Order: sequence, then C-alpha cells, then structure tokens
Amino acid sequence: LPLYTAIIMADPAIRDFRVGIDPLIFSKPVSRGEYLLGKFFGNFFTLACCQSGFVLALFVLQWIPKQGVVVQEAKFLPYLKHFLFLVAISHLVLAAFYFTVGTLTRNVKIVYGLGVLFYPLLITYNLLFLNKLSSRWAIILDPWVMRARNLHTTNVEVINRLVVVYDSNQLMNRAGMILIAAIILTVLYLRFSTTERSGPVEKLSVLNLSPATERVYYPDPSPATRLGEFEKPDFQAEPISSHVAIPEVVRVNEGIRASAAKLIAALGVEFSLLRAERSLVVVMPLAIFFSILEVAFYNIHSDVSHSAAYATNTAKLLLLFLIGIAVFYTGEAMHRDREVKIEPVVWSTPAPNSVLILSKCLATVVLTLSLVVLVGLIAMVVQLVRGHTPVDLSAYVMVYGVVLVPGIIFLTSFVAALNVVLRNKYVAYVVAVGTGAGLFYLYNNGYNHWLYNPLLYQLWKFQDLTSTRILTYRFYWLALAVACLVLAHLFFERKSR
Repeated sequence: LPLYTAIIMADPAIRDFRVGIDPLIFSKPVSRGEYLLGKFFGNFFTLACCQSGFVLALFVLQWIPKQGVVVQEAKFLPYLKHFLFLVAISHLVLAAFYFTVGTLTRNVKIVYGLGVLFYPLLITYNLLFLNKLSSRWAIILDPWVMRARNLHTTNVEVINRLVVVYDSNQLMNRAGMILIAAIILTVLYLRFSTTERSGPVEKLSVLNLSPATERVYYPDPSPATRLGEFEKPDFQAEPISSHVAIPEVVRVNEGIRASAAKLIAALGVEFSLLRAERSLVVVMPLAIFFSILEVAFYNIHSDVSHSAAYATNTAKLLLLFLIGIAVFYTGEAMHRDREVKIEPVVWSTPAPNSVLILSKCLATVVLTLSLVVLVGLIAMVVQLVRGHTPVDLSAYVMVYGVVLVPGIIFLTSFVAALNVVLRNKYVAYVVAVGTGAGLFYLYNNGYNHWLYNPLLYQLWKFQDLTSTRILTYRFYWLALAVACLVLAHLFFERKSR
C-alpha cells in the first residue's frame, strides 16, 4: 500500500501542466487553496476507496462460515473504525508528502524514487530509533501504530475474546499524524506556483521507418543509344559530352537488409518510449531488491556450488516480476500508439506488420533480459562480499539461459498475440492474469506438467539443466513463441499493403 500511495498521489497536479490545461483551470475563479485541496482530497478519496477493497472483503467474509472460528453477529462499524484509524490516517501523511513533492517538483520519477526508499527508511527508523525508546514513546512516534500490544497476538483464545480499544498513546499518535499532514499541505500552499517551472526542452523521438534505398548509377550511354530509342527532336541536337551526369535512379530495396534497418529504427523508438516510462523507476529497483533479498541476508544451502545456489534462488524470486513486466509492458506497447492517437501515422509508414509487432516484443524482451543481467551481476557481487567463492559464471548463464530466457520470450509473444486477437488492453490483462492465476493454482496442487508450464515452475533443479529432457522442453516453448508471433501477424488489424 505505501508504494500504491506514491503511484496514486504523484501526479494529480502534474497531469494538468503536462497536458497543457493549467491556463484554462486558473482562468476560472479558483484559488490556489481550492485547487490544491480539491486535487489532494479527490485523489486521496480514490486511494482510500482502492485500499478499502481489503476491508470490504473481510466484511463480506463474516457470512462465510469457517470451522473452528467463533463467529459473532454481523457488524459494520468496527471495520470502518479500524480502517480509518489504522490505514487511512497512516497513509494521509504519506499521501500529503508524495502529493507535495510531486506538485512542487513537477517530476513523478522523484516521487516514485521516494516511494521505493520508503521501505529501507522505515526499517532503519524502527531499528535505529524506535527500538531504543520506551514502549510509550515508541507507540506515540510509530507512524503505522504497529507496536500496540493488543493488535498482535497468536493465541486463539485471546483472539476470540479480543476487544480492541485505542489508548491515549495511540490517539496522540493519530492526532500527530493528522497535524503533520496539515503542516505538509500548508508548506505546499505557500510554495505552489500556478506557472510552469522552466526546465530543459524535452528531446523528441523521431519515428523514421522509411525503407532503405539503393542508389543505382547507370553508365553514360552512347549517343546512338540516347537518341535511337526515343523520338528524334525537331531541332539539331547538340553533341553530348561523355561526362554528362545521368540522373540517378532510386530503387526501393525490399530485401532482408531493408527490413532489418526498419526493425532497428522501430526498436530505437520503442526503447526511447520505455526509457520514458515512469513506472520503471519503481519496478526495476523493487525487482532487484526482492530478488537478491534472500541471498543477501539469509543462509543459502548449496547442493552443487554456491554460484548454482545463488543463481537458482534469484531466478525463482525473479519469476513474478518477469511475468508482470511481460504482461503489462507488452500490453502497453501494443496499445500505446492507439491511445496517443498516432496509430494512423505509424501505420502509414512503409514498414511491414512484422516490424511493428516484433519491435514491441523485442523491446520488452530486452528490458526483461537487462533486469535478469542486473540481478545476476548484483548476486555475484553479494556472493563475493559474503565470501562464498569461487564465483562460477557458467552456473548463472546456465540457470538464466535455460530457465528464464525461453520463458520470457514465450510470455512476451503470447501476450502480444493475446492483445492482437482480443484488441482490448484491459480484456487482455484480465485473460492473462486470470490464466496465470489459474495455472499457478494448478501447479501448487500438483498439476504442473511441462506441456502447460512455460516457466518450468517446480519442475527443475540445477542438476537437471543439462539434460536432454529440459532442453527439449525449452525448444518446445520457443516453437510456441514463434507460433504466437505468427498468429499475431495474421490477425494484426492494420490492412495489408
């Protein structure tokens, strides 16, 4: 939820300046305070509604019987009270802080970076500060009120008789959090300006998918050839010098080299758009952090070698992020042109459909592979720092190359074909996420056959990666990836030339 707060509260005001409607807004009789409070509370209400989904689920579960659980009569107010006290007020300060930083800097990447830093800062704050205080002051100064004794217990008898009562220390904590949020918003009101901040001119990407050309120079023909094949003029032709320049003929090259040049140009555009993605500032650091968390702080059991254990552990933890990147970034890339209303311009370029599809798939594949490489390099550094030497590079290449790379290629191709066939981004998201959730449910219940397990979930150990059986599985999924790309090409909506 803290990271989701940063995403929701980062750019409500930035969006008005980015799309250029700020002069229209401020030409109306709207004061700075009304504008800022309207933006803040409107988006905070949206944030609270999204967060309340968890509470609503718990509220509905009152009518679902569970064996061994004491069920009282259905209630409503306790869910609302505890949600407001424990969740809403805690995120009020975070929302005010992120909203202030985003509105003053007009840069959402800074807010996303602060959202990622929140987790290590909170851990450091608890370890180095709150743990050294008395229990009373620790409760008062804990921004999440998670040190209250009556909120944490594992005894079933105690839970069945538990009545949560907030004491004076917790009430002081909540009052202090509301006061801090008010101070932050006051600072924003004093520092906010209705004019756009000056900054460097944004560099624009040039879409250049024009076909490669081959210049052909014909030799200087003889005088007889010049005039013999055409109707003779009714005037005396002057002698033509042998050094006269013949206009060059430009012939369109539709071969492999031209298609490769178009694909490279399209990839450059896709990479520029990916680099401008604001969510990468959040996704990449989080993926790296959680992927190396276990190898950095816990003992890793090694059956073959330390490098094999480190590579295996990071590969398994990285799977979820790779699936998310393949599903959502490929979906965004497939529909981005239509959403920004430049699809007719892109489709008017003399580039084949295969270039437009492959460029989006390859951009996502390269992005995920770069994440895999970064995680591998950091894992090697951690292995060296912890003294688990020697570092075997071939173990990392074996694990990532056999397990992750074919899975990434298939997932990206499958999602691209899904978006082309369904032609609706959100329907494709629902189908992809639902399919993934259903498959993982089957895997965890023992139904994890390799025919429908592209990531080889629970099907491999390091010792198996050199076997013919595993390699056959991977070639099978690579062949399915090619089939998905062919399907996407056949059903691509752009009219064929």
